[in-house]
Amino acid sequence: MDFEISPSQVKSLQQRGDAFTLLDVREPWEYEASHIEGTKHIPMGDIPTRAHQELDPDSHIVVMCHRGVRSLTVTNWLRQQGYEKVQSMRGGIDGWARTVDPKIPLY
Repeated sequence: MDFEISPSQVKSLQQRGDAFTLLDVREPWEYEASHIEGTKHIPMGDIPTRAHQELDPDSHIVVMCHRGVRSLTVTNWLRQQGYEKVQSMRGGIDGWARTVDPKIPLY
C-alpha cells in the first residue's frame, strides 16, 4: 500500500462507502478553523499516547493535516508501530479544499 493517497482518491473511498478512518492530526485551533465532517481528531502530539487505545491496527487509516507534512510523519510512525494500512493524504486539508470541496475554508 502506498504511503500517500490523493484527496480525490480519499473522496472515491467515501463515495464507494469503503470502511476507513480519516484521522486529522492538526492542532485543536486548526480543526476548529476548518475540518472535514466525520474525521477522527487526535492532535499529532497526542498520537503516541492515544493511538493504541483509539485506532485499530487492522483498519485502513488515512492521516491528514494542513498540507501533508505532519500526516506523513504520523503515517511513518504508525507503520513502525505495526499499522500496515496507513496512508497520508497528500496536500492535507489545503489540497482537499482546492481539489475536492471548495466549501472547506482555507487558512
